[in-house]
Amino acid sequence: MGIFSFFNKEKKETLDKGLSKTKENVFSKITRAIAGKSRVDDDVLDNLEEVLITSDVGVETTLKIINRIQDRVAKDKYVTTQELTSLLREEIAALLTENNTEDNESFSLPEDKKPYVIMVVGVNGVGKTTTIGKLAYQFKKAGMKVYLGAADTFRAAAVEQLDIWGERVGVPVIKQKMGSDPASVAFDTLNSAKANEADVVIIDTAGRLHNKINLMNELTKIKNVMKKVIPDAPQEVLLVLDGSTGQNAFEQAKQFTAATEVNALAVTKLDGTAKGGVVIGISDQFRIPVKYIGLGEGIEDLQLFNKKEFVNSLFGE
Repeated sequence: MGIFSFFNKEKKETLDKGLSKTKENVFSKITRAIAGKSRVDDDVLDNLEEVLITSDVGVETTLKIINRIQDRVAKDKYVTTQELTSLLREEIAALLTENNTEDNESFSLPEDKKPYVIMVVGVNGVGKTTTIGKLAYQFKKAGMKVYLGAADTFRAAAVEQLDIWGERVGVPVIKQKMGSDPASVAFDTLNSAKANEADVVIIDTAGRLHNKINLMNELTKIKNVMKKVIPDAPQEVLLVLDGSTGQNAFEQAKQFTAATEVNALAVTKLDGTAKGGVVIGISDQFRIPVKYIGLGEGIEDLQLFNKKEFVNSLFGE
């Protein structure tokens, strides 16, 4: 299928701009943490631990990073504070690699899965529908035939918003009336997509979290109904998280990974926050690859996650 979007200068600039608040926050804290120190000692490590925790990396992930740096300092005997950002960059990139986060270079999909079905989950307000619209745009730009399914039938605004994105991108949106069975919408969408030889189908779902049992039952039902049309659907369950909520994003990830088999993450709204460190913690704690990051309102501002470029943007080249 189509291949699009190798990491280029323009995308690098968008990433740097999008992560500028987090970078400024982290760097200013690190500068204070090492002030007056010439080498990395226990005090510096204690201060660094506090920097990472207050940058929403999370306690458990922070401790892993600190332990790694302690090991490096012990092995190298003498590490200067100037070398600290290099160490951080290397160890965080290594951590992301261990957590199955690969550097995707294109908006491409497996050739042998057609249509490839993505079920998108997440609470209301995280940018779920916007992410679907931007994904549809990228896939269409890559030469693919895209179908959208409006299976969040509990909010009229969700269906309307997806409709607007469908018109904007120029892709069909399959929908039913408000309050319809979400699984029925998913069934119709897959049938239409299959009949019209679509390459990719993206299904929106309701974002209610007040009753986890109902949520679990609903998502399971949608998946089971889709399997009647395409036996291995959905191939991808994409959880959308709002990066600006920091630790709340961890809680949402817990809820949704308990409710359904999430196998990919999109972290949105990173451009408006200093909490970009949450991407590192969520990837580490849930062992689910971060696939996309949202860096602005523009249609091009959903990027493939590239761990090397992400870490370089946060800690300098």
